[in-house]
This record gives sequence, structure tokens and C-alpha cells, in this order.
Amino acid sequence: MKKVLIADDSSMARSIIRRCLEIAGGRDWEYVEAPDGAAALEVLRQGGVDLLVTDLNMPTLDGLELVRRARSSPRLNGLPVVVVTSAGNPDVQKKLEEAGAASVLLKPVSPAKLAETLASLAKEDP
Repeated sequence: MKKVLIADDSSMARSIIRRCLEIAGGRDWEYVEAPDGAAALEVLRQGGVDLLVTDLNMPTLDGLELVRRARSSPRLNGLPVVVVTSAGNPDVQKKLEEAGAASVLLKPVSPAKLAETLASLAKEDP
């Protein structure tokens, strides 16, 4: 079973992402939600998370800094991170990928796009 952390300051966005993940094959997964990057970081520090799906623009700690902090932690360095954002700016996407995001998806996210991303992540997992 997978444990997925969904971080987004919009409860509606968190619900949509969760539903998309369930449709994409994660019906039996455990889901944990965080309203911002700081709360997400606390959940990550507790351990047991297999996948982080985060928004880019959040209060307290944004998605880019969340990715950077996860990558700087030896325990979290290998955690797959998918960033879902409405910012279609290629420079932003490049910064996220350089920081260690496994995938950057544009909102609105679809179950098909998430399924494709999950399949890609599964191929990378040794």
C-alpha cells in the first residue's frame, strides 16, 4: 500500500487531486493532506510517505522550497515529488526540476495524466 501526501492550500484542489489519483489506480492507498508546505514538511518528517503531490503556490512554505528541503534531507532525498501548478512558465518548471521534482503537471490535472506520471515514476523506481 502507498501513502500519498497531498499539499495544497485549496481543499477543493486537494480533493480533486485525490480523486484523480484514485481513478489513476490509487483506490487502496492511504491519503494524508496538508494545507501548506510547512504542514507537509512536518508530515514528511514523521516518515512513511511514498509519494508527495504538491501545489507550487502555497502560504508559509511554497512547493519549490518544499522540494528543496525534501531533497536536502537524506531520509527524504529519494521521495518522488509531483508538483501540480497553474504556472505554465517554462522557467518555473525548470527550477522545479532542477530542485528535484520528478514531474511538473499543469492544472487542471487529469486522471490520465496522473496515471501516466505514476507509470513513469514506477519505471524509475529500482
